[in-house]
Amino acid sequence: MGASATVWMLLGVGFVAANLPFFNERILLLGPRRPDKGVGWRLIELLLLAALTVALGMLVEERSGQHHAQGWPFYTVALCLFITFAFPGFVWRHLRRGALAHDR
Repeated sequence: MGASATVWMLLGVGFVAANLPFFNERILLLGPRRPDKGVGWRLIELLLLAALTVALGMLVEERSGQHHAQGWPFYTVALCLFITFAFPGFVWRHLRRGALAHDR
């Protein structure tokens, strides 16, 4: 797999992972199902999935033989990108679905 394909794969994994907390009603994606999972659980899941996505990126980077030390700006930008990726799921869960529920 080429370098650009790997980058696109990581971006796709990040996009899917960022939206999972908003489309899944299970605690930490595998736990018991809750009819109304709170925003706190969704934020915890979002942070854990962000950490796992960064760890996957580091693993891919090490396997390619080009590991670079990263400072706090890298992690800040990665978290901001992950939160931006989560926007469609947030809108669907908290804005769009809420508006649909009020129309009924």
